[in-house]
Amino acid sequence: MPLRASSKSDSETLAQLAGGDIFEVLELAGDHAWGVAPGKNLVGYVPASILERPAA
Repeated sequence: MPLRASSKSDSETLAQLAGGDIFEVLELAGDHAWGVAPGKNLVGYVPASILERPAA
């Protein structure tokens, strides 16, 4: 999944996150989540529809 610089689908891709990568959601805004990808040391936007809750 692409980690993007803004919530627009044509914005710069900062990194590609793999399934299972940690993404810490800081804010949900419409169809996107803004947050931190600690493994990449980056903040950005991902589509909210691809997020999964962590296993308990």
